[in-house]
Amino acid sequence: MKFVELDGAVLRYRVAGDPRGPAVVFANSLGTDLTIWDEVVARLPQGYRMVGMDKRGHGLTSLPGGSVTIADHAGDVLRLMDHLGIDEAVIAGVSVGGLIAQKVAALSPARVRGVVLCNTGAKIGSDQIWNPRIEMATTQGLEPMADAVMERWFTPPFHADRATELAGYRAMLTNTPALGYAATCRAIRDEDLTESTRALSVPALCIAGSGDLATPPELVQTLAGLIDGAEYLEIAECGHIPMVEQPDQCADAIAGFLAGFEDGAALSRGTATRRKVLGGAHVDRSVANATAMDTAYVQFITEGPWGSVWSRKYLPLRLRSMLTVSLLAAIGQEEELKLHLRATANTGATEDDIAEAMLHVAVYAGVPRANHALKIAKEVFAELREES
Repeated sequence: MKFVELDGAVLRYRVAGDPRGPAVVFANSLGTDLTIWDEVVARLPQGYRMVGMDKRGHGLTSLPGGSVTIADHAGDVLRLMDHLGIDEAVIAGVSVGGLIAQKVAALSPARVRGVVLCNTGAKIGSDQIWNPRIEMATTQGLEPMADAVMERWFTPPFHADRATELAGYRAMLTNTPALGYAATCRAIRDEDLTESTRALSVPALCIAGSGDLATPPELVQTLAGLIDGAEYLEIAECGHIPMVEQPDQCADAIAGFLAGFEDGAALSRGTATRRKVLGGAHVDRSVANATAMDTAYVQFITEGPWGSVWSRKYLPLRLRSMLTVSLLAAIGQEEELKLHLRATANTGATEDDIAEAMLHVAVYAGVPRANHALKIAKEVFAELREES
């Protein structure tokens, strides 16, 4: 268990598993802390670097200023990844944690390998739901609402058969700072991620609980329908917090999703990476224009360059983008150079990054090559600025 100060907040976090493995970052639900993922973390393959954290105003993390937005929560995830030297991760979130995961993917798609969205939606609830809860939290605390919240969190069999655990999770809720709870309620109330989530092009697993009264399966199905290629899974006899009520099924689902990045999923992985780098519109046009003559070629480049080299975890997309632009400039591949210069809008490589890369091209491939490439780069970046 560790603490770090990020953007004015003192944040509690924990890292488990292989410190050199692919990263998975877990985000928690309203009124809980990082420990709700314990049973899933214990069941996942230990080759992953698994990061848990308390969001602002929850657990042992502070709430500077007394207010927070979903963007603030997402920013904390990205800042913690920076602190830990994590360039890219799968983000797994439950309930408001699912909103946070969607926001991270929207804000920084190059840093998200995939998202696991448990018991959540692109928008959760309405003013009529959240305003009375905010009022109660700020005037009376969380105790008066605790029993009703437990009814939403867990199914009747859990209440009947696991009374001791139920009491523990009820205490977790009531020990949550009322100010932090109310602040995150406001953040949920005010956030609608429908359009930004519809634009996501990362692999996604959407998990629902069959007995979830807070975010019912229909809401999660709607969420899955927004994301191209998203997988939907419903866990039976499960309420709002599957990692607590059904940890075996939850862990199996997440493990299967993670395995898709590492084993035998080069085509789907390559498609996701290609869309992330080049943009969904470009890939859609490429697929639409494919004929029998180039079908095998498209599969080859998707599984090969995009599914292997571009999808490796050892370099962030920004650096891969700079390397690719440099090499294309050096060998004079103008059309591909233009394509990858436009892709910098998705990879995070800046105009300054490309300017530095061109200095290396000038040294090792010659001034004429670099000069011509710089001319092309200035034209492309001017077009991008005009389009934005």
